[in-house]
Amino acid sequence: MTVKWLGRCGECQAWGTVEEYGAPAVRTTAAGRVTTPALPIGQVDGRQATARPTGVPELDRVLGGGLVPGAVVLMAGEPGVGKSTLLLDVAAKAASESARTLYVTGEESAGQVRLRADRIGAISDHLYLAAETDLSAVLGHLDDVKPALLVLDSVQTVASPEIDGAPGGMAQVREVAGALIRASKDRGISTILVGHVTKDGAIAGPRLLEHLVDVVLHFEGDRHARLRLIRGVKNRYGTTDEVGCFELHDEGITGLTDPSGLFLTRRDEPVPGTCLTVTLEGRRPLVAEVQALTVASQIPSPRRTTSGLETSRVSMMLAVLEQRGRIHQIGKCDIYSATVGGVKLSEPAADLAVALALASAASDTPLPKNLVAIGEVGLAGEVRRVTGVQRRLSEAARLGFTHALVPTDPGKVPPGMKVLEVADMGEALRVLPRRQ
Repeated sequence: MTVKWLGRCGECQAWGTVEEYGAPAVRTTAAGRVTTPALPIGQVDGRQATARPTGVPELDRVLGGGLVPGAVVLMAGEPGVGKSTLLLDVAAKAASESARTLYVTGEESAGQVRLRADRIGAISDHLYLAAETDLSAVLGHLDDVKPALLVLDSVQTVASPEIDGAPGGMAQVREVAGALIRASKDRGISTILVGHVTKDGAIAGPRLLEHLVDVVLHFEGDRHARLRLIRGVKNRYGTTDEVGCFELHDEGITGLTDPSGLFLTRRDEPVPGTCLTVTLEGRRPLVAEVQALTVASQIPSPRRTTSGLETSRVSMMLAVLEQRGRIHQIGKCDIYSATVGGVKLSEPAADLAVALALASAASDTPLPKNLVAIGEVGLAGEVRRVTGVQRRLSEAARLGFTHALVPTDPGKVPPGMKVLEVADMGEALRVLPRRQ
């Protein structure tokens, strides 16, 4: 057989004996019986995808209103950040609304979960608890309990005996997630899966897991701080711009509708080396405080210590202050910079506040009271515009701040707020008393 025409056979050497045949048929799946007829999109009942509140407003904010029946949510976070505590509280609040809830734990015993439930007050007659690591047993509990909400902690600890490999392996995670997703869709069960993370912070297991689920949430927080954040990475039912704020304490975890107080230090008089800014976590404005301290260095290579700030951004601000702001010798000092409350500032809009805090510390003069600084600083010393300036100013005005340093053309200014537009660091540094 050959793929092109030949006048002479390559085997018998006879002329005119090669015949043409059609290409072999490609194997395809035969059409099967339709289980659900296709409908015009206007006739599809959208009420089945209506979100139901979980009873935790901060989580509902990130989910887009609540949990949708049949939706599968994957929540990932580092060990000890508070995932199990939060989800046990969510399960208890859902059960208090007379909705049967099944909490399956594969990492702890039922007694350990009960002790946590007693501590945070998560006891309800409609909350069912099971300690299982076998997939078939978990599916059996779904048949027995018939819950409206399933919480599985965690997907890496459950395995199927029909699949080779240890729990947490790629094949096992794929099979467990696929089986639970099918069960959730068929029965209309809202499902929350807890996922482990790697040392780099990525969700452990196959990337397919994130594609299969409907919502992917990241639970973040420093174990030495009280603040916890939930960020939406993927959401088929809402936006991924929202952020939920929580406070972890001895009695459990509670949502924070106004978390800005965690990031501020209450004092009567301003202190040198401090400056306030307004950061955006998703679409949520949060007022945060930046602190800086400069000390004459006793070593050839001065120290650069940061907490909650990017070291590279702080180093850039030091270079700009020395070269463009004419603050000499600041680069030869030991520099310590940090944020208050464990908040992490990574967006460029905090550049101006970092630069002013460093300048205030170097000159040992405080900035004016009730002042916030918003803006990105370039290497040429210019102050660039950032997104959401009006939203940031509104939040600062709501909290009682009366003055703001912003880039040029900030837009509509809230009533009672005095705005000073600055084009470069030279103009911004004039707010320091020694430069007036």
